[in-house]
Amino acid sequence: MNRRIAEEKFFLGLMLLSMLIVLGSLLSVFVTVFLRGVSALSLSMVTQTPKGGYYLGKEGGVLNAIVGSLYLASGATALSFVFSLPIALYLYEYAGGGRGTSYIRRSLDVLAGIPSIVFGAFAFTLMIYFGARASLLWGIVTVSLFLMPMMTRAIDEVLLATPVHLRETSFALGSTRFEYISRVVIRQALPGILSAVLISFGRAFGDAAAVLLTAGYTDNIPSALSDPVATLPLAVFFQVATPIPEVQQRAYASGIILLFIILTLSIISRLASKRLMSYVVR
Repeated sequence: MNRRIAEEKFFLGLMLLSMLIVLGSLLSVFVTVFLRGVSALSLSMVTQTPKGGYYLGKEGGVLNAIVGSLYLASGATALSFVFSLPIALYLYEYAGGGRGTSYIRRSLDVLAGIPSIVFGAFAFTLMIYFGARASLLWGIVTVSLFLMPMMTRAIDEVLLATPVHLRETSFALGSTRFEYISRVVIRQALPGILSAVLISFGRAFGDAAAVLLTAGYTDNIPSALSDPVATLPLAVFFQVATPIPEVQQRAYASGIILLFIILTLSIISRLASKRLMSYVVR
């Protein structure tokens, strides 16, 4: 057999094996969580807050954690977007292609790879310095810190994929840089920007380590930014850590809810991006 054909088949088999390992691992997680938690899943889990003794096996649900995660993820994603979009636009249009721009991009890549618990520890240090207590506000700040590098680089890569001929055409028609960015680039990159925002929202919704020290935990739904907030990943953690089998089953049921929300966000991201692709020039 020709050596080049043998190499091609070998690497093709390696790629298929890698795909099967990833899909098998993902499927095993879904099946394990579903089988262990489906018996404890009920309507009360998503419509009620924890009652007294919920973590000892009594009545209630995790509505506080679901709503808290939505508050936290929405606030952190919005705050990150406010900073990430201007940074990405600056790197794309105004920073130039020099060594400094490359250094900034590499720095953002490094920051995006740092574990979220490190950002949580940093935000906790700031919180102690200012004499604040764990709250929804500090949870939003913490999560936005580790979302910003990831969101900025994602938007930056989308902007870099904008066809060059659009720039040339826009400037030939007399557009300014700001008009080119606001009316051409952002519209062209809108599907990718939306995907970056929704993926960041999903990451914020599913993270537990970063807010362990700064958001606190409560059985109530927060009514102000100064109130502590519960999150669904932490609710899963606290339930699975108890020695009571019934509460452990509820932890897996909460995991089913979390997986459902994350998968729904992924599907919405795909559908929205596909719909917006009709405005994209190829």
